[in-house]
Amino acid sequence: MKNLIILLVALLSIKMTQAQDSTNVYKKRVLETTEADFLSSYYSQDGDNAAVSGGLGTEELTDVTATFIVSIPLNDDNVLTIDAGVSAYTSASSSNVGPFDGNSPADPFVASSGASESDVWNNITGTYSHSSDDRNDIWSAKLAVSAEYDYFSVGVGGSYTKLFNEKNTEVSVNTNIYIDTWNALYPTELRPFVEGGAGLTSNIFTQNTITGNQNYNPDFKTFDSEGRNSYALGFGFSQILSKKLQGSLALDLVMQDGLLSTPFQRVYFSDIADSFIENFQLADDIERLPDSRFKVAIGGRLNYYINETFMLRTFYRYYFDDWGIKSHTASAELPIKVSDKFTLYPSYRFYNQTVADYFRAYEGHLSTSEFYTSDYDLSKYNANQWSFGASYTDIFTKFHIWKFGLKSIDLKYTQYDRNNTLSANIITTGFKFIMD
Repeated sequence: MKNLIILLVALLSIKMTQAQDSTNVYKKRVLETTEADFLSSYYSQDGDNAAVSGGLGTEELTDVTATFIVSIPLNDDNVLTIDAGVSAYTSASSSNVGPFDGNSPADPFVASSGASESDVWNNITGTYSHSSDDRNDIWSAKLAVSAEYDYFSVGVGGSYTKLFNEKNTEVSVNTNIYIDTWNALYPTELRPFVEGGAGLTSNIFTQNTITGNQNYNPDFKTFDSEGRNSYALGFGFSQILSKKLQGSLALDLVMQDGLLSTPFQRVYFSDIADSFIENFQLADDIERLPDSRFKVAIGGRLNYYINETFMLRTFYRYYFDDWGIKSHTASAELPIKVSDKFTLYPSYRFYNQTVADYFRAYEGHLSTSEFYTSDYDLSKYNANQWSFGASYTDIFTKFHIWKFGLKSIDLKYTQYDRNNTLSANIITTGFKFIMD
């Protein structure tokens, strides 16, 4: 009897332990270990329609960026991501904000050596994300700060993602708010004509000779407010349609208010006689645009797994806003897996848009208009973009730098061409490391 009681107690203890263990569901960590990405790019462009000089002049620009992204698992469910980047550019176009402070005759097609020739943009973004125990609910929040010489921005945002139908279906919503402040820079020849300014008695005119219309006297007013706010709301839906096909839809709404004009972009009027210093035409005014803008973008993706070697990724988006612009974007990418470690991915993107209500080319505006711009980003145009990339992946991370193993390398080249003379080349690289 004593042995039977001992046996029953032992069996009961095992049963209770099993019952307790059944409540401890194993869950995989959202992120197993710290990951670090280093991204860099080199961008160069040229064209003949610089907005700084009223739609006429060089658009030559080079830009180099470097970005570090570190994702840190705080525990099984939470991840902190820090994204820090810097972008340094040299621009022949923006150098002509002050075209008369260089060492050569002022000319819209020649870069000035003034202070506005280059600038540095800095950004840091922190994102915190939390996943539920079953990994079907994901919340995130972020804070972003960026700055350059004439601009400062603070942004906050958040998102929620829900997975269901055995994770075959995903819906998401995200929102972002950006509070921006300009330190407005105006073309140098207009600055003396602000209220109380020296006008034609300022140094820029006494030290240079005006040709053409020598009675240069623009009616120039600075902006009352230099703030801009942007509010974005986005919705997403993704569905695995079959073993080989996945699709997604997205809707993005953006509302902006405040200073939406670029203060240093010139405008020339057809009903005012032209004035020049050297080869540079003096501005009649600066770009003036409405202080609000509402944007809507609707898009979708289809990704099809062809076989072990090929996959097709397609994308389409339709965009419109209350400035009169409508656009279509379509792209296709064909990743080619040539081995376990190497993948090639050629791609093509087509874009076209209609003209904004307030755009006219060089000297196409009248001085009686309320709004005007000669920025060709708001003109009617088509653009073609060809890219070719290569990716190397080593899941075993054999190569190490300190405690980080190299997981992947990406290299991509892009050629971008508009039908309004602008062309650009972009080289991007990316390295992903994981901590052992």
